[in-house]
Amino acid sequence: MDFTIRSATIEDSKDINRMILELAECEKIADQVLITQTDLEQDGFSKNSFFHALIAEVPEENKTKDGHTKIGFSMYFYIYSWKGKGIGKALMCKVAWLGQAAGCTQLKFTALNWNKSALDFYQNQGSIDLTSEQGYHYMCFQGDAFQKMADRGC
Repeated sequence: MDFTIRSATIEDSKDINRMILELAECEKIADQVLITQTDLEQDGFSKNSFFHALIAEVPEENKTKDGHTKIGFSMYFYIYSWKGKGIGKALMCKVAWLGQAAGCTQLKFTALNWNKSALDFYQNQGSIDLTSEQGYHYMCFQGDAFQKMADRGC
């Protein structure tokens, strides 16, 4: 399969947002997506970026039926029609390589409990499920609960 992985630029924000929405639709949580293209531009490509991203891109002759050449991303998702072609694994390997080069010793991420194919893939690559193995739960403050925590000024 002919594709490249490169660092994302601000010009990729529209496509990253599109892929976030596509992933959310597949995971049946599209109504929970709050991030916008503007958020991605500000948070990922400003002087003090909150994240770095990679883009997987195919040549024009391999574009999707919708006309897209950007077919995957990773924030340090690939389009489901490209599943099983090594793109997701290549993105994860690149993130692991970049992390190790920066001194990291672990790669942590989340997966939905019903997404058995993703869980199997990750475990086949050598990851462990911290929820079942160590009892960790991924937690989040958002919305009013986040505001209340921030207002307390601990």
